[in-house]
Amino acid sequence: MAEPRYRRVLLKLSGEALAGGGAHSIDPQMLEYYAQEIERVLRLGVQVAVVLGGGNIWRGNQAIARGMDAAQSHYMGMLATIINALALQDALERRGVFTRAMTAIKMDEVAEPYIRRRATRHLEKGRVIILAAGTGNPYFTTDSAAALRAAEIHAEIILMAKNGVDGVYSADPRRYPDAKRFEYISYMEALSRGLTVMDSTALTFCMDNNIPIIVFDPLTPGNIERIVLGEHVGTLVSSHPSQ
Repeated sequence: MAEPRYRRVLLKLSGEALAGGGAHSIDPQMLEYYAQEIERVLRLGVQVAVVLGGGNIWRGNQAIARGMDAAQSHYMGMLATIINALALQDALERRGVFTRAMTAIKMDEVAEPYIRRRATRHLEKGRVIILAAGTGNPYFTTDSAAALRAAEIHAEIILMAKNGVDGVYSADPRRYPDAKRFEYISYMEALSRGLTVMDSTALTFCMDNNIPIIVFDPLTPGNIERIVLGEHVGTLVSSHPSQ
Protein backbone atom coordinates (compact mmCIF):
# COMPACT_ATOMS: atom_id res chain seq x y z
CA MET A 1 0.00 0.00 0.00
CA ALA A 2 1.31 3.45 -0.92
CA GLU A 3 2.39 5.72 1.90
CA PRO A 4 0.17 8.81 2.35
CA ARG A 5 1.82 12.16 1.74
CA TYR A 6 -0.53 13.86 4.20
CA ARG A 7 -1.36 12.45 7.62
CA ARG A 8 -3.91 15.02 8.77
CA VAL A 9 -6.20 16.85 6.35
CA LEU A 10 -9.16 19.18 6.56
CA LEU A 11 -11.85 18.62 3.93
CA LYS A 12 -14.06 21.62 3.13
CA LEU A 13 -17.40 20.69 1.57
CA SER A 14 -20.09 23.16 0.53
CA GLY A 15 -23.65 22.60 1.63
CA GLU A 16 -24.59 22.31 -2.03
CA ALA A 17 -22.33 19.26 -2.25
CA LEU A 18 -24.82 17.36 -0.09
CA ALA A 19 -27.77 18.42 -2.24
CA GLY A 20 -26.31 16.91 -5.39
CA GLY A 21 -28.29 19.24 -7.63
CA GLY A 22 -31.54 17.46 -6.81
CA ALA A 23 -34.85 18.60 -5.39
CA HIS A 24 -33.89 17.75 -1.81
CA SER A 25 -31.69 19.91 0.40
CA ILE A 26 -29.82 16.77 1.48
CA ASP A 27 -29.57 13.90 -1.01
CA PRO A 28 -29.10 10.51 0.74
CA GLN A 29 -27.05 9.26 -2.22
CA MET A 30 -24.63 12.17 -1.89
CA LEU A 31 -24.28 11.53 1.84
CA GLU A 32 -23.43 7.92 1.08
CA TYR A 33 -20.97 8.96 -1.62
CA TYR A 34 -19.03 11.35 0.62
CA ALA A 35 -19.07 8.89 3.52
CA GLN A 36 -17.53 6.29 1.21
CA GLU A 37 -14.88 8.72 -0.07
CA ILE A 38 -13.90 9.70 3.49
CA GLU A 39 -13.79 6.06 4.59
CA ARG A 40 -11.34 5.25 1.77
CA VAL A 41 -8.94 7.87 3.14
CA LEU A 42 -9.28 6.66 6.72
CA ARG A 43 -8.19 3.18 5.64
CA LEU A 44 -4.85 4.71 4.71
CA GLY A 45 -4.37 5.88 8.31
CA VAL A 46 -5.06 9.53 7.44
CA GLN A 47 -6.77 11.72 10.04
CA VAL A 48 -9.75 13.62 8.62
CA ALA A 49 -11.56 16.75 9.78
CA VAL A 50 -14.53 18.07 7.80
CA VAL A 51 -15.98 21.58 7.67
CA LEU A 52 -19.39 21.88 5.99
CA GLY A 53 -21.23 24.82 4.52
CA GLY A 54 -24.98 25.30 4.84
CA GLY A 55 -26.02 26.78 1.49
CA ASN A 56 -28.22 23.81 0.60
CA ILE A 57 -30.53 24.77 3.47
CA TRP A 58 -30.10 28.52 3.95
CA ARG A 59 -28.83 31.16 1.54
CA GLY A 60 -27.89 33.98 3.87
CA ASN A 61 -26.85 36.52 1.23
CA GLN A 62 -30.24 36.29 -0.44
CA ALA A 63 -32.01 36.91 2.88
CA ILE A 64 -29.75 39.89 3.62
CA ALA A 65 -30.52 41.32 0.18
CA ARG A 66 -34.21 41.15 1.08
CA GLY A 67 -33.61 43.18 4.22
CA MET A 68 -32.89 40.60 6.95
CA ASP A 69 -30.43 41.64 9.63
CA ALA A 70 -27.03 40.27 8.57
CA ALA A 71 -26.06 38.78 11.92
CA GLN A 72 -29.44 37.05 12.21
CA SER A 73 -29.02 35.55 8.78
CA HIS A 74 -25.49 34.37 9.55
CA TYR A 75 -26.62 32.59 12.71
CA MET A 76 -29.31 30.82 10.71
CA GLY A 77 -26.61 29.69 8.32
CA MET A 78 -24.60 28.30 11.23
CA LEU A 79 -27.58 26.22 12.28
CA ALA A 80 -27.87 24.88 8.72
CA THR A 81 -24.28 23.62 8.91
CA ILE A 82 -25.16 21.70 12.08
CA ILE A 83 -28.02 19.92 10.29
CA ASN A 84 -25.59 18.95 7.53
CA ALA A 85 -23.02 17.77 10.07
CA LEU A 86 -25.53 15.48 11.77
CA ALA A 87 -26.58 14.04 8.42
CA LEU A 88 -22.98 13.30 7.40
CA GLN A 89 -22.20 11.89 10.83
CA ASP A 90 -25.08 9.45 10.49
CA ALA A 91 -23.92 8.37 7.01
CA LEU A 92 -20.40 7.74 8.28
CA GLU A 93 -21.52 5.86 11.36
CA ARG A 94 -23.75 3.61 9.27
CA ARG A 95 -20.54 2.56 7.54
CA GLY A 96 -18.92 1.84 10.89
CA VAL A 97 -16.76 4.98 10.91
CA PHE A 98 -16.38 6.49 14.38
CA THR A 99 -17.37 10.16 14.03
CA ARG A 100 -17.77 13.17 16.28
CA ALA A 101 -19.80 16.23 15.33
CA MET A 102 -18.46 19.32 17.11
CA THR A 103 -20.08 22.74 17.07
CA ALA A 104 -18.82 26.26 17.63
CA ILE A 105 -22.20 27.10 19.19
CA LYS A 106 -23.04 25.12 22.33
CA MET A 107 -25.71 22.56 21.61
CA ASP A 108 -24.93 19.82 24.12
CA GLU A 109 -27.95 17.63 23.38
CA VAL A 110 -26.99 17.46 19.69
CA ALA A 111 -23.20 17.54 19.41
CA GLU A 112 -20.01 18.13 21.34
CA PRO A 113 -18.78 21.68 21.79
CA TYR A 114 -15.67 22.41 19.75
CA ILE A 115 -12.64 22.24 22.03
CA ARG A 116 -9.32 22.24 20.20
CA ARG A 117 -7.53 19.68 22.35
CA ARG A 118 -10.53 17.36 22.35
CA ALA A 119 -10.80 17.63 18.56
CA THR A 120 -7.12 16.74 18.21
CA ARG A 121 -7.54 13.78 20.52
CA HIS A 122 -10.45 12.45 18.44
CA LEU A 123 -8.25 12.64 15.35
CA GLU A 124 -5.43 10.79 17.09
CA LYS A 125 -7.89 8.01 17.93
CA GLY A 126 -8.86 7.65 14.27
CA ARG A 127 -12.23 9.38 14.49
CA VAL A 128 -13.56 11.70 11.83
CA ILE A 129 -14.46 15.09 13.26
CA ILE A 130 -17.12 17.25 11.61
CA LEU A 131 -16.72 20.87 12.64
CA ALA A 132 -20.02 22.72 12.39
CA ALA A 133 -21.43 26.20 13.02
CA GLY A 134 -18.56 27.95 11.30
CA THR A 135 -16.41 29.99 13.68
CA GLY A 136 -19.40 30.63 15.94
CA ASN A 137 -19.40 34.29 14.92
CA PRO A 138 -21.46 36.16 12.33
CA TYR A 139 -19.76 37.80 9.35
CA PHE A 140 -17.27 34.93 8.96
CA THR A 141 -17.86 32.31 6.30
CA THR A 142 -17.34 28.57 6.56
CA ASP A 143 -14.26 29.12 4.37
CA SER A 144 -12.85 31.17 7.24
CA ALA A 145 -13.87 28.42 9.66
CA ALA A 146 -12.00 25.88 7.53
CA ALA A 147 -8.85 28.02 7.55
CA LEU A 148 -9.06 28.70 11.29
CA ARG A 149 -9.72 25.07 12.27
CA ALA A 150 -6.97 23.83 9.97
CA ALA A 151 -4.51 26.07 11.80
CA GLU A 152 -5.79 25.05 15.23
CA ILE A 153 -5.63 21.30 14.65
CA HIS A 154 -2.38 21.52 12.65
CA ALA A 155 -3.86 20.09 9.47
CA GLU A 156 -1.20 19.71 6.80
CA ILE A 157 -3.48 20.84 3.98
CA ILE A 158 -7.01 22.04 3.22
CA LEU A 159 -8.85 20.02 0.56
CA MET A 160 -11.20 22.59 -0.96
CA ALA A 161 -13.97 20.74 -2.81
CA LYS A 162 -15.56 22.66 -5.69
CA ASN A 163 -18.54 20.98 -7.33
CA GLY A 164 -18.22 20.76 -11.09
CA VAL A 165 -14.84 22.52 -11.21
CA ASP A 166 -11.56 20.59 -11.20
CA GLY A 167 -9.28 23.38 -10.02
CA VAL A 168 -8.65 27.11 -10.12
CA TYR A 169 -9.19 28.80 -13.49
CA SER A 170 -8.33 32.23 -14.85
CA ALA A 171 -12.09 32.77 -15.35
CA ASP A 172 -15.28 30.78 -14.83
CA PRO A 173 -14.81 27.78 -17.17
CA ARG A 174 -18.56 27.28 -17.40
CA ARG A 175 -18.89 30.72 -18.99
CA TYR A 176 -15.51 31.02 -20.70
CA PRO A 177 -14.46 27.75 -22.40
CA ASP A 178 -10.97 29.11 -23.11
CA ALA A 179 -10.27 29.81 -19.41
CA LYS A 180 -6.86 28.52 -18.27
CA ARG A 181 -6.62 26.02 -15.42
CA PHE A 182 -3.71 26.51 -13.06
CA GLU A 183 -1.67 23.54 -11.85
CA TYR A 184 -0.26 25.82 -9.15
CA ILE A 185 -0.94 29.37 -8.08
CA SER A 186 0.44 31.40 -5.19
CA TYR A 187 -1.79 32.89 -2.52
CA MET A 188 -0.85 36.40 -3.58
CA GLU A 189 -1.60 35.84 -7.26
CA ALA A 190 -4.97 34.26 -6.44
CA LEU A 191 -5.81 37.26 -4.24
CA SER A 192 -4.64 39.86 -6.75
CA ARG A 193 -6.58 38.19 -9.56
CA GLY A 194 -9.70 37.81 -7.38
CA LEU A 195 -9.93 34.11 -8.22
CA THR A 196 -12.51 31.87 -6.59
CA VAL A 197 -10.40 29.77 -4.25
CA MET A 198 -12.13 30.74 -1.01
CA ASP A 199 -13.18 34.07 0.40
CA SER A 200 -10.39 36.64 0.65
CA THR A 201 -10.34 36.68 4.46
CA ALA A 202 -9.83 32.91 4.58
CA LEU A 203 -7.24 32.92 1.79
CA THR A 204 -5.25 35.69 3.47
CA PHE A 205 -5.34 33.72 6.73
CA CYS A 206 -3.99 30.63 4.92
CA MET A 207 -1.23 32.74 3.37
CA ASP A 208 -0.26 34.28 6.71
CA ASN A 209 -0.16 30.84 8.37
CA ASN A 210 1.32 28.96 5.38
CA ILE A 211 -1.56 26.47 5.06
CA PRO A 212 -1.57 24.97 1.54
CA ILE A 213 -4.87 24.43 -0.25
CA ILE A 214 -5.80 22.01 -3.01
CA VAL A 215 -8.87 22.99 -5.03
CA PHE A 216 -10.41 19.93 -6.70
CA ASP A 217 -13.57 18.31 -8.00
CA PRO A 218 -14.93 15.98 -5.30
CA LEU A 219 -17.36 14.27 -7.68
CA THR A 220 -14.60 12.31 -9.36
CA PRO A 221 -14.50 9.12 -7.26
CA GLY A 222 -11.18 8.55 -5.54
CA ASN A 223 -9.92 12.13 -5.87
CA ILE A 224 -9.53 12.66 -2.12
CA GLU A 225 -7.57 9.42 -1.83
CA ARG A 226 -5.35 10.39 -4.76
CA ILE A 227 -4.55 13.74 -3.17
CA VAL A 228 -3.53 12.29 0.19
CA LEU A 229 -1.33 9.75 -1.62
CA GLY A 230 0.52 12.61 -3.27
CA GLU A 231 -0.91 12.48 -6.80
CA HIS A 232 -1.40 15.80 -8.56
CA VAL A 233 -5.13 16.58 -8.57
CA GLY A 234 -6.71 19.97 -9.13
CA THR A 235 -4.83 23.16 -8.28
CA LEU A 236 -2.34 23.68 -5.47
CA VAL A 237 -2.54 27.10 -3.81
CA SER A 238 0.45 27.76 -1.60
CA SER A 239 3.61 29.83 -1.19
CA HIS A 240 5.67 27.35 -3.22
CA PRO A 241 4.80 24.74 -5.90
CA SER A 242 6.50 21.92 -3.99
CA GLN A 243 4.34 22.16 -0.88
